[in-house]
Amino acid sequence: MADKKDPALPEMTVRAPNLPEMWHSTSDWFAVHYLQILITIGAGIAIYVALAALRRFGTQHRGVHGDPLGIANVLSRAVSRTTHFFMAMVAARLVAGYANPPASLFKTVAFLFTIAAVWQAALWAREIILGLIERKTLADDGQGETLANAMGLIRVLVTFALFAIATIVVLDNLGVNVTGLVAGLGIGGIAIGLAAQGIFSDLFAALSIIFDKPFRRGEIITYDQTTARVEKIGLKSTRLRAMSGEKKVISNANLLQKEITSLQTLTQRRVSYAIGIIYQTPEDKADAIPAMLKEIVEAEGMIFVNCGIIAFGASSLDYQLNFDVPDPDHHDYFQMRHRIGLAIWKRFNAEGIEFAYPTQTSFTAAPDGRAVMPYPDPQALHPAS
Repeated sequence: MADKKDPALPEMTVRAPNLPEMWHSTSDWFAVHYLQILITIGAGIAIYVALAALRRFGTQHRGVHGDPLGIANVLSRAVSRTTHFFMAMVAARLVAGYANPPASLFKTVAFLFTIAAVWQAALWAREIILGLIERKTLADDGQGETLANAMGLIRVLVTFALFAIATIVVLDNLGVNVTGLVAGLGIGGIAIGLAAQGIFSDLFAALSIIFDKPFRRGEIITYDQTTARVEKIGLKSTRLRAMSGEKKVISNANLLQKEITSLQTLTQRRVSYAIGIIYQTPEDKADAIPAMLKEIVEAEGMIFVNCGIIAFGASSLDYQLNFDVPDPDHHDYFQMRHRIGLAIWKRFNAEGIEFAYPTQTSFTAAPDGRAVMPYPDPQALHPAS
C-alpha cells in the first residue's frame, strides 16, 4: 500500500551529488581550458594578496584599546577583522567566470562566496558599531572606566543581533522559508522581554548612565535626602558611599527616576547663614554687622556674596549671610562652614552683640485695663525716709 503524502508538508528532494560525473566534467574542463585556469589562479592569488595587504594595514592602524578613537581607527579595526576565508572566496568569485568552469563548480563557488560575504559583513558591522560606541564614550571619559562595566553586555547583544540576521539571510539564500523562523524569534523575544522586564529596565538604565553621563564614578551626587559619592556603576545597580559613611545600593532604573544633583562640576558652593540678634542691639553695631561679616568671610579665604536684614522676627532681628566656598569638596565645604560660624560667634562676643533666642514678656493689667507691675514696687515697700 503506497503512503499518502500530506499536502500541507512541503516536498523536498535531496539529490546526492554524482561524484564520478563531477570528476569527469572537471577533468575535461581542465584539459580544455588549462591556460585560462592558470591565468585565473594567478589573478586570484594577486587579489588575495591585495586583500591581505589591506587587512595588514588595518591591523597596524586600528589603535590601542583605551586610546582616543577616530573614524579611521574604527574603520581600520573593521578591516583588520577580515577573514582569510572571505578573501579566498572573493578572489575565487571574481575570476570564476573567466575560465568558463562547469555549472556545478560555479554554483559551489557562488554559494560559498554568499556565505562568506554575509558573515564577513556581520563581522565588519559588529566592529564598526562597537568602535563607534567606544569612541563616543571615550570622547568624554578618557579612562573608559564606565564603558568597561557594560562593554561585555553590549558586545553580546550586538553580536547576537547581527549574526541572527546573517543566519536568516544565509538560510533565505538556500531557499529555506524563514518566515516562521523570524516570527518565532519575534515572539520569543517578546516573551523573554516581558519575563525579565525589571532586569532589562535596569540594564538599559545602566547603558543610559554610561552614555548620557548624568554622573560618573567618584562624583558626589544628591538625590532625595541623600548626599553620597558614587563608588561603582553596575549593570543592575549603583553603589554609593553616603557622607555619613553608610554604603547605599540603589537600582539604576530607580535612581534615574529621581532628581539628581551633581556636586562634582561645581567651581564653588554657596553657604547661607541665618543670624538673629536681639532688638536691644545698638543701632551702630547693627548697621556694622554686614561689613563685619564680610571681613570674617574674606579673612577665611571665602568669597563674600551679600549680607543684610531679611526679617523682623518675633524675638530677633534676622540677618542672612551668603558666601561661596571655592573648593566644592564636601569635607572642605563642611569645615569652612564650621570655621566661619565659629569666627562669627567669637567676633560677636568680642563686640558685645548678643544672639537672640526665643523670649516672651508678660504684662499684667488691672481690672480697669491699666498696666500694673507683676511684682510689688520696691519703692512702695521701702519709702524714702
